[in-house]
Amino acid sequence: MLHHGDWLSHWAARSPQSEALFEPETGRRWTYAQLHARVMRLSNALQQKGVKRGDRVSVLAQNCAEQFESLFACLYLGAIHTPYNWRLSKYELADVNNDAAPRVVLHDAEFAETARGLKADAHVQFGPDYEALLEKSPTTPPAVTPSRLEDVGIILYTSGTTGRPKGAMLSLQQLIYNSHNTALAVGLSSSDSTLVFLPLFHTGGLNCLATPIFHHGGRVLVLKKFDADKVCELTEKEHITAHMGVPTTFEGVAESKRFKTTDFSSVRFILVGGAPCPLSLLETYKSRGLQFKQGFGMTEVGPNDFSLPADKTFAKMGSIGLPNFYLAARVVDENGVDVPTNTVGELLLSGPVVCAGYFHNEAATKAAIKDGWFHTGDLARKDEEGFYFIVDRKKDMFISGGENVYPAEVEAVLLQRSEIAECSVLGIPDAKWGEVGRAIVALRGGATLTEEQVLAHCKEKLARYKVPKNVVFVPSLPRNASGKVLKPVLKEQFGK
Repeated sequence: MLHHGDWLSHWAARSPQSEALFEPETGRRWTYAQLHARVMRLSNALQQKGVKRGDRVSVLAQNCAEQFESLFACLYLGAIHTPYNWRLSKYELADVNNDAAPRVVLHDAEFAETARGLKADAHVQFGPDYEALLEKSPTTPPAVTPSRLEDVGIILYTSGTTGRPKGAMLSLQQLIYNSHNTALAVGLSSSDSTLVFLPLFHTGGLNCLATPIFHHGGRVLVLKKFDADKVCELTEKEHITAHMGVPTTFEGVAESKRFKTTDFSSVRFILVGGAPCPLSLLETYKSRGLQFKQGFGMTEVGPNDFSLPADKTFAKMGSIGLPNFYLAARVVDENGVDVPTNTVGELLLSGPVVCAGYFHNEAATKAAIKDGWFHTGDLARKDEEGFYFIVDRKKDMFISGGENVYPAEVEAVLLQRSEIAECSVLGIPDAKWGEVGRAIVALRGGATLTEEQVLAHCKEKLARYKVPKNVVFVPSLPRNASGKVLKPVLKEQFGK
């Protein structure tokens, strides 16, 4: 029976000496044969710790090679790789961990204390403990039931509009078809290489290029975190052929002292997503002979869903492009009826790249996936040539430095302060991050609270990128007849 989760044995047999993975900070390199052997050791070790099909193996660590070892061990075992957003506060992480209920938590030294506070049957720290565990385990593939296409291989947690984290379940089918989509869009092959600097708890870092390149037998370099100078240095030294990032990271690269002198001749394409790409940035990279391949994607679908052909970069400014292979798209009205050309409606997506739903959240799954169509919540339009444009993002959500920020989540934290009677959070323009939060706060009668106190409270409870940049105090918030806050009114007054 075909094992859809056994990715590495194919390349370990056909290209054993080809380099699969490189971690520049430590100098560690793995061929496909070496990576396969380590993954088999980890698979045996996890099995010894009781990991079975469907069990979650969580990872709390900054980018590192071991995250990919966890991924491939889980895919082989039929377990579920569940990376955690290390930027979250310990309160948020506890909430996510309680939902995931992992069998094992893998972590690095930096997050050791936090990781040990998370419930799990076992905790393993990367480093000597992890290496000792692998050393005691055989390289012989453990006996498993081969994974099927519909089996879930990854859970990625994203904050929902209700403020509660939701675990998007990514099936093997989704990962495989996303790889095919990417290859057909940009021509991936085993000769390609990418430098991963986006966090691996994000679909952008994990699935935009890394998993497709592994699937095609290419080479992945992983940086602990984004470093513009390092990106330039490694691109030239390691002959990187493909990059994936958000506009903020590529702005940083363009501002690096190395940018003007780096040899970028090996780079075939650069994928950019997460936020609209400024015209000035496109022109800066064009002056170095580099072109962005813009598009659109999301954790739950793809994430490589739309691509804008390079020759349409300026002619179709603002467009996300055309749907990729294995994806159907519609723009519908509130009744689910397709709207005419150049009419705004909700973007719906369908195909084998749609996720399997949300873990332990049937209500959210049913609300998002209806009759095989994923309701993105994004407002879009399609022009006469079939090119799609996102008109507005999900209601109230804004993007800060490539990170989705949902106001409801921040508002829930603000309301933990007894002095605050009501509040609303808006995304406002920011030169560096694209958008940042602004909290509109109304205090209870007689209460006093400073901006510094509000922000300090948020910093304790929230990831840094979710913390509002500033606070505006008002007597009360405008509401409609049904009691809902009139956000358009607030955006007109305070959203600039």
